[in-house]
Amino acid sequence: MTQPRANEPALWRVLTVAFLPTLIYSVGQGAIVPVIPSIAASLGADVAFAGFIAGSLLIGQAIGNLPAASLVARLGERLSMTLAALGTIAGALISVNATTPWMLLVGVLLQGLMTAVFALARQSFLTSYVPLRVRARAMSSLGGVFRSGAFVGPFVSAWLISQTQSPQANFWAFIVCSALVVVTLLVLPDVEKTAGRQVARKQVSVAPHDRLWPTIVRRRDVLLTLGIGAGALTMLRSARQVVLPLWGHAVGLEPGAISVVMGIGGAIDFALFFTSGWIMDKFGRAASGVPALVGLGIGFVVLGASTWFANPQWWFMAVTCWLALSNGIGSGIVMTLGADLADPDNPAPFLGAWRTITDASGAMVPFLVSGLSAFAGLVATAMLFGGIGLFGAFLFARYIPRFVPKPPDERVDTGAIEIPGD
Repeated sequence: MTQPRANEPALWRVLTVAFLPTLIYSVGQGAIVPVIPSIAASLGADVAFAGFIAGSLLIGQAIGNLPAASLVARLGERLSMTLAALGTIAGALISVNATTPWMLLVGVLLQGLMTAVFALARQSFLTSYVPLRVRARAMSSLGGVFRSGAFVGPFVSAWLISQTQSPQANFWAFIVCSALVVVTLLVLPDVEKTAGRQVARKQVSVAPHDRLWPTIVRRRDVLLTLGIGAGALTMLRSARQVVLPLWGHAVGLEPGAISVVMGIGGAIDFALFFTSGWIMDKFGRAASGVPALVGLGIGFVVLGASTWFANPQWWFMAVTCWLALSNGIGSGIVMTLGADLADPDNPAPFLGAWRTITDASGAMVPFLVSGLSAFAGLVATAMLFGGIGLFGAFLFARYIPRFVPKPPDERVDTGAIEIPGD
């Protein structure tokens, strides 16, 4: 039986500190996402402005990653997650009391900024404390936890609306969940203190080569290759959520039927998160990332070509399930690659740059889809995303072997945190 080394926390403590707050936080966020456009419209925003307000949650995440990296590097992951939850409460209070679209925009944007801090801190936390040999399974499981929370959140939203008759009251769900996150982080063991990392972090954070901008310059070869590949994957994941509902409407399906088809796809996607992590830990990161991007690219190409096939509605259902399968195979790959490439002693600066690329790629999708669809149509839009997927697969296939070593054999002692009972 292998026991944790001195000053190294048990893995179950690490995963509890990372997963439980993430589940609670994602439930609250999942409760507000579906209702932001309707709240904005009820406050007087036109369709375009309502869409922008809804998208400001993603915009806030994209622009918040770089300052979040500096914050996490200086304060540590646990304190940063706590401050992010408190900031989320402030943003949600602004939103729940908003009387104008602009006031709602400020509140939602603040919540997006705080989400960036929270997400970067939890990824940095796992990067620091989870052993390399199970890192991909931990990261993909973190993605599964977030997806489960995002699945529960809309049901909480529906219940709140039925009780209050006010979609704006849904922000109270995010307030309550964020407050529970603060309580949870205060109650759970302080893993950083146990591992003696707080003092070490203060020491490394002042080193010039570990600061944010020098890190970006020093690691530009990775960011401009694998970073773009990861951005392509994030873009295609966002495109699924935007393009598929539009395509289902275009082929004549009712909204209820579109929701059912996408729900089936979501179930397929969710079911594969641990399998993806096992593939990455066993066979390497490319074994998951390359098939995922190839599958997503082919899926969008087939979706675009399906207008020339018989029974386009059936093709829509088949492609939706295929895209979900492809995405599920790559569950956790973006976070895992970021963890692999970051400095294990001070991962926040690199992760801030990494998440800026990936989050910005996802945030631009609604604007890209609306603009390209208006000028060239949905078919050209789907084909473009197909090409992006295949290009991303090329980048992963070429540069993952170059920059990311193959994971160690599970029987090898890696010098990191061990799982009690192994």
